[in-house]
Amino acid sequence: METISYRLPSFEGPLDLLLHLVQKHKLNIYDIPIAQLLDQYMATINEWKAADLDVATEFLEMAARLVHIKSSMLLPKHEEAEELRRELTGELIEYQLCQEAARRLAARNVGGDLFVREPTEISPDLTYRRLHPKETLLDAYLAAAGRGKRRLPPPAQAFSGIVSRKIVSVSSKIIYVLRRLYRRDAVAYDSLFTQAGSKSELVATFLALLELIKAKRIRVDGDGHDQRVTMTGGGEIPADNSALPEGGPAWAE
Repeated sequence: METISYRLPSFEGPLDLLLHLVQKHKLNIYDIPIAQLLDQYMATINEWKAADLDVATEFLEMAARLVHIKSSMLLPKHEEAEELRRELTGELIEYQLCQEAARRLAARNVGGDLFVREPTEISPDLTYRRLHPKETLLDAYLAAAGRGKRRLPPPAQAFSGIVSRKIVSVSSKIIYVLRRLYRRDAVAYDSLFTQAGSKSELVATFLALLELIKAKRIRVDGDGHDQRVTMTGGGEIPADNSALPEGGPAWAE
């Protein structure tokens, strides 16, 4: 339920009344004598009651506040009272400054209503006039270039070791082995793998040897590093897959 308040004559609120009493009786606002101010405040309230005027609740609350401060000051240790008095002093000074600002603003508004012209559009000056050291510009350029590169997709070479591999056919390694053995008695088994540049070539060479052994075109003798590969069929080395066993190798490409 809203509290019905009445505007008392000449005063906007309890702070307005307190400031009026301070100025009327020439009290020091920075060191307010609470007892004297309370007596003057209550005298004004009693005058209003005697004139059958309703006193707003906020004025009664201020009276209770002053009584509380005065009672606290009667105690042996009245630190709380000093704090409450400083708080009241601050509110009065702030209210006094607001009144002074209001008077100054009212003095400027001599003509009543205030008229201003319509706002005009101002074209902003976008000229960049700040100077930077060359080192700072270089760092900024390199940073921007690096960010641009990070947004580009990685080149295909970046995936070469992941998704791509060199395809080596067993057929090509069969031709390679036969050409190594052509018109030679035998070659070292290890020598057939020395030119392999990848695991695919190693595996394809080994499968080619198995195919040729199965077709009885070569034989492998010896143990360990002494193994020798010897051609058993002889003859010319074909340039195509005719050297393969009939039906093609079991491990063809």
